[in-house]
Amino acid sequence: MPRFRMSVEYDGTPYVGWQRQDNGRSVQGALEAAVLSLTGEKVGIRGAGRTDSGVHAVGQVTHVDLARNWQPYKLRNALNAHLAMAGDAVSVLDVAAVTEDFDARFSAIRRHYLYRIISRKSRLALEHKRAWWVSKGLDHERMHAAAQMLVGRHDFTTFRSVHCQANSPVRTLDRLDVTRTGDLIEIRATAQSFLHNQIRSFAGTLKLAGEGAMTPDDVRAALEARDRKACGPVAPPEGLYFMQVDYPDVIPPRQPRTGAAEGGEV
Repeated sequence: MPRFRMSVEYDGTPYVGWQRQDNGRSVQGALEAAVLSLTGEKVGIRGAGRTDSGVHAVGQVTHVDLARNWQPYKLRNALNAHLAMAGDAVSVLDVAAVTEDFDARFSAIRRHYLYRIISRKSRLALEHKRAWWVSKGLDHERMHAAAQMLVGRHDFTTFRSVHCQANSPVRTLDRLDVTRTGDLIEIRATAQSFLHNQIRSFAGTLKLAGEGAMTPDDVRAALEARDRKACGPVAPPEGLYFMQVDYPDVIPPRQPRTGAAEGGEV
């Protein structure tokens, strides 16, 4: 059967998350329903990473096997038409035919996430459900210094959900940068894979560092404690974006650093 790789963006607000569930609408379910409506085929669509309820995606990658050998642009346009008719906040950005050994999840070599914080006194209007509103002032340079304590290969027990199903808490974090433009603070994270709630746990802890409640040494001590109780509050999902997935065949240039084989549910 022909296999197709699809890049997808979505607003995570109305969904219970990426993964198909019985308790509400999911992004995976929306895509599978669009394929069923278009082709009459009941398929299972695999994604590069499982995002939680309220988490957004700019560059989720999926794959699907179909009976017909579609022209990629026609499949993209047809799926988007069916998604629109269903009222889904999901868009297929591009489609490519791939060999049967490509797997959206297991072929990935790096995943990139962005967490957005808006630090200002006034509540959010246009950015509501698109960023974490923090009314206190935050020192992004202090946050970045604290973030560097987490880069590298570590046991991240402190920064993963108690419900995480990963076999090991050990991960290699390639990048964790914090930058600021006006009121907007961006936390960018890169790794081959992440643990459940890992980035949101980072963001909540780095917020404490930005407020002055934790020092970089405190963050390092929290990491070394390997204790969930040492983590700051888990940041809300609306600030998190699944940005990009890298594969061995095409690896886009890394985003420039500023300032100093599982997807995971984040």
